[in-house]
Amino acid sequence: MPDQNERDILVALGKVRGKPPSRPLPKLNVCGDIGLKIGRDGTWSYQGSPIGRKPLVKLFASVLRKEDDGYYLVTPVEKVPIEVEGTPFVAVEMWKEGSGKAQRLSFRTNVDDVVVCDRKHKLGFERGDKGSFVPFIVVREGLTARLARPVYYELAALAMKARGGKGRGVWSGGVFFPFPASEAEA
Repeated sequence: MPDQNERDILVALGKVRGKPPSRPLPKLNVCGDIGLKIGRDGTWSYQGSPIGRKPLVKLFASVLRKEDDGYYLVTPVEKVPIEVEGTPFVAVEMWKEGSGKAQRLSFRTNVDDVVVCDRKHKLGFERGDKGSFVPFIVVREGLTARLARPVYYELAALAMKARGGKGRGVWSGGVFFPFPASEAEA
C-alpha cells in the first residue's frame, strides 16, 4: 500500500492526465479495426500480441472513450475502434481512510488511474455468470474498472449492515453503496 505522499502523487496524476473530448465528434475520421483489444484481465493487445510497454498502454487509456456503439481511442482527428472484453480497466489496489460515514475508499487501476469512490465514481455490481455479481467502480465518463478478486475481498471485509438491517454495503465519500442481494435473500 502506498504511503500518504505516494497516494497524493497518484491522485494528482489522475487529475492531470489528458482526457478525450466528452462531446460527440461526428466529423472525425473513423478508422477501421486495426486489431486493438483489452482482455478481461486488463491486458492490452495489438493484433493478438500483448502490448508490453506500460507508458504506451497508459497513453492509449488516456484517450479511451465509450460511445453508444462501442469503445474507441479518440484523437483530435480520428477514432479507432477497440474491442473490450468486460470492462476496460481493472481495479488492482484499494485503500481506505476514516471509518463509518466518513470513510473514503480509493482505487488504483491497472493503468494507474486513481479514483475515490463517491457520487461521481460509483461502486456498482453487474450480474455475472451463474447468478454471481461482478463489482466495478466508475473511473470516468462511462468507463469502468472491474475490481480484481483480492480487491473485492478487501472491500467485502469492510461491508456493514445497511440502515434497517437488511443487506450489507460500504460507505465512501458520504454515500452508502449497497451490495446486491443473492438470489436466496431476494
